[in-house]
Amino acid sequence: MIDSESQYGMLLDGESSFTLGELSRCCGVHAEFIIEMVEEGILNPLDRDPGCWRFPGPSLLLVNSALRLQRDLGVNLAGIALAFELMDEIRRLRLRLQRLDTGD
Repeated sequence: MIDSESQYGMLLDGESSFTLGELSRCCGVHAEFIIEMVEEGILNPLDRDPGCWRFPGPSLLLVNSALRLQRDLGVNLAGIALAFELMDEIRRLRLRLQRLDTGD
């Protein structure tokens, strides 16, 4: 498990990526969980070929958020996908509203 804030910063930048094994180890989950997240559309690997999958750095945050939703609220992966989609829509609408408020 990664415990250094500087390591998190390094892993989550736009240049970093994880293999399936690295991501599953960092998050403490079986690779099957990551594969199921891909199947639900929650995670998007950088390559279509499962043998070459690499995941962008921010995938670490998505997996950990999914685990919290599953653990704390009992949400299944389909529900997690919907929750993430709705949270993204809220974020986009807030940005749009902010632009309208500032006159941009």
